Amino acid sequence: MLYSIFLLAVGLIVLVSGGEFLVRGASSIALRLRISPLVVGLTIVAFGTSAPELFISVQSALSGSPDLAMGNVVGSNICNLALVLGFTAVIFPVPVQKDSLSIDWPMTIGSSILLFLLVQDYLISPVEGAVFVLILAVYTTLIIVKSRRENHKGKEILEEADLAEQPSKNIWLDVLFIVLGTLGLAFGSDWFVTGAKSLALSFGVSERVIGVTVLALGTSLPELVTASVAAFRKATDIAIGNLMGSNIFNILSILGITSIIQPIAVNQQIVSQDMLWMLAITVLIFPMMLIKRKVSRIEGGILLAVYGYYIYLVVQ
Repeated sequence: MLYSIFLLAVGLIVLVSGGEFLVRGASSIALRLRISPLVVGLTIVAFGTSAPELFISVQSALSGSPDLAMGNVVGSNICNLALVLGFTAVIFPVPVQKDSLSIDWPMTIGSSILLFLLVQDYLISPVEGAVFVLILAVYTTLIIVKSRRENHKGKEILEEADLAEQPSKNIWLDVLFIVLGTLGLAFGSDWFVTGAKSLALSFGVSERVIGVTVLALGTSLPELVTASVAAFRKATDIAIGNLMGSNIFNILSILGITSIIQPIAVNQQIVSQDMLWMLAITVLIFPMMLIKRKVSRIEGGILLAVYGYYIYLVVQ
């Protein structure tokens, strides 16, 4: 069991590091090709930060563990809106921007409902995966067009990811980052999934439980750390938008791309239990966002309690 935990921990560290390297290298080369910081922020950085979850889901599906793939995505979405948002709000109330109410939340609940409807046959087919990717492409395009007209959201994402708006001075360093990042994601996902499967066997629990708890929490740690640091600095302005954006990417890009590569069989419990929790928590945060346009400390505490109760039900 100790070896499984070690493999899980090392895999997570390599995964997160690989994602960081990939984002840095790819964003620098994109800027070198004179792609605007706005587009880089809204596409390469957004997709790159979801790369660990993507590699884990693909690895899980290909290795015959679809419950890990689905559990990781659904569990991460629950974790983002209950644990991460709740913990952030407890530290410092999170203000809600207009776009979060008019664009991010409708897209989050819409993609969640679409996923729930499509998995009623307990399978995500390549055609359904292609639909997810197409919707994501249209959504990203519309966001870029809107951001060009109104603000510099892409630059904000670059700043939050601690990335420059100009390319690095050495293109070979960028290439090295991309190579190291890709290798880190490949090996890290393999170790992480292997450790998770071994852990499930050690504890005698299902892969679905490991997916919605251990894998979900592990892949949401970067968001938790980033949001917590922002809260301590009292700079939580785009926290909700980023978390909902992550949820949208999790469903549309990760499940979309994974199911195109390998159809995903869906556990009945994930459909009848975990997805309902995901939908319920997404609905729950809407009145919290709407009232006074902020998520208060009390509401953050409620979200943490909801997440705690959900985990209790899963592991009991």
